[in-house]
Amino acid sequence: MRIALVSEHASPLAAIGGVDAGGQNVHVAELAAGLVRLGHSVAVYTRRDDAELAERVETAAGYEVVHVPAGPAAPVPKDDLWPHMAAFADHLTEMLKFQQPDLVHAHFWMSAWASARAARRLNLPLHVTFHALGSVKRRYQGPADTSPLNRIRVEVAVATAADRIVATATDEVRELALLGIPSSKVSVVPCGVDLDHFTPDPTTHGSSAVPERSCRYRLLSVGRLVPRKGYDIVIEALTRLPETELLIAGGGDATPEPEHDRLAAVAERLGVADRVRLIGQIARTDMPALLRSADLVVCSPWYEPFGIVPLEAMACGVPVVASAVGGMLDTVVDAVTGALVPPRDPVALAEAVGQMLESPSRRAELARAGLERVRSRYSWDRVAADTAAVYQQTVGRQSAGQALSAPLG
Repeated sequence: MRIALVSEHASPLAAIGGVDAGGQNVHVAELAAGLVRLGHSVAVYTRRDDAELAERVETAAGYEVVHVPAGPAAPVPKDDLWPHMAAFADHLTEMLKFQQPDLVHAHFWMSAWASARAARRLNLPLHVTFHALGSVKRRYQGPADTSPLNRIRVEVAVATAADRIVATATDEVRELALLGIPSSKVSVVPCGVDLDHFTPDPTTHGSSAVPERSCRYRLLSVGRLVPRKGYDIVIEALTRLPETELLIAGGGDATPEPEHDRLAAVAERLGVADRVRLIGQIARTDMPALLRSADLVVCSPWYEPFGIVPLEAMACGVPVVASAVGGMLDTVVDAVTGALVPPRDPVALAEAVGQMLESPSRRAELARAGLERVRSRYSWDRVAADTAAVYQQTVGRQSAGQALSAPLG
C-alpha cells in the first residue's frame, strides 16, 4: 500500500523534548518505519516550521517526510495552528494528488480536519488517531485548557467523517462513545516501545549521568513538568515511605519552570525536600539507564491519553505503579506487571509502593511479567502490523465497493 501519514505539528524529524515534540512525534516516526519494514510506501506530511527545510526529505528508515507550507515557516505553538489549517488542507490536497496514496492516516485533531477535506476531494479512505481528545482535556484542565474553543466540535465532525478511528487505548473508545461515535467504528492499536533501546541489559545504553543513590530505595517519575502529571501526589506519598528517594525527570534544561518551583515548595512544606530531586530533562540515550536505576517507576497523572513511560519501564525490567486512568488501564495489569491505584490518592499510592518495596522477590516477579507483556504486545513491528491490518480492511472494502459499482461488459 501507499500510505500518507499526516501529523501537522509533530514532525518525525523534530528533536524530542521540545515544547510540542514528544510522544506523537515518536509514534509517527516509529509507525512509519514499521510500515516500511512491512513493504509499504510511506510519506509523512507535516507543517513546514523552518524556511531552510527541503520540501521532501528521505529518512534512513525508508519513509519520506513532506513539509507542507501553512502559516509562517517558523515554530508555532500547536494550540495557535488552527487558523493555518485551511491553507494546510489546500496544500495537502495538491501534494496527495502527486503521491496518489491508497489511504490517509491523520494524527491529532487538526491533522484530521485538514485530511478530511483532502480525502473528500480526492475520494481517499481516511483513518484518524486523535492521540488526545479535547473533551478529556477540557474536563480535567478546565480554564487552563488552551485548545481552540471549537476543538471538541471539530473532533466530533472528523470522527464522524472518518472511515476508521484508530484509538490507542480502550478508554478512548468509551470517551468517543460519549461523543456519539459508535464503538463499531473504532479499532484499538496501542503505542509501541523501542525494544532495542529500552532493555533490561545493564551493558546497553549505560550513562554516567544517572545520579547516585542517597537512600535505600529509589522511585522515579518521568514526564513533562505540568500539574496533571501528579508529581505532587508522589511527593505526598513519600512522607509515608521511609528510606526512599524520588527522582523526577522532565522539564527544561535552563530556567526552572513554574511547576518545578511549585514541586520544590511542596517537598519543602512536607519535610521531604532532602529526598526529592528534580533532575531536569534527560536525553533519550540516557533514559534506559535511568529507568534501570529505580526500584519502581511511578506514573501518577490525573489523566493520561496513553502514557509511554510505563512501557519503557517494563521494557527495562522495572515494575510500575500507575494511576488507573487512560491508556495505563491497558498497559499495566494490576498485580501482574505492577499496580494500579486511584488517581490523586497519595495514601493508596504509598500503600502500593510500600508493599512492593518490602518484597524484592515480588518486584522481580512483576518485572518478569512486565517484560514479557511489553515484548509480546508493544513492539513497533507488532503495532505497525496491527495498524496495517486495519488499513487493509478499509482499503479492501473500498476496492470491493468500486468493483461492484463499475459498469459491466
